[in-house]
Formats: sequence, structure tokens, C-alpha cells
Amino acid sequence: MRGVLDRFEGNQAVILIEEDKAELVVLKEELPEGSKINTVFKIANENGDYQILAIDQEAEKEAKETTADLLAKLRANSNGSKFKKS
Repeated sequence: MRGVLDRFEGNQAVILIEEDKAELVVLKEELPEGSKINTVFKIANENGDYQILAIDQEAEKEAKETTADLLAKLRANSNGSKFKKS
């Protein structure tokens, strides 16, 4: 199962687990190194007790590729700025 780091609230991190429509709140220190907003984690669920296993590198790569593809499409369709440069 996957979870996404949604936000920080003080010294806590809020991870959204879409599959179970749940939130996991942990201390920032408990996050894997390199965690930031929108980081995707592999999550284990044992009887409603969620645990972060690791950063989901594959999901991170897919998200970056999707973003890059969308930006490339936007740039390809762009006619430039409507404002004149002075």
C-alpha cells in the first residue's frame, strides 16, 4: 500500500493513505531520510496499525516522468507570452 506525505504540522508529518482513506501522523524524525512534501512511501497495515516501510522509489520516478511529460506538452503548445517585452 502507498502513502503520500501531504504536509508538516509543527514537528509532525501527515501522510495520506488513499487506499484506506486514512491519515498517518508521525514525528518528522521518524520519516526516512530525504522525505519531503509529496514523497510516496510504501506502507504496511497490520490490524489498522500503519508503518512506513520505505520511500517508494518506483512511484517517485513515475511521478517525475509524468510531470516532465506534462510540462513538455504545455511547452510544445505554448505560443509564448501575450505581453510585449520592453
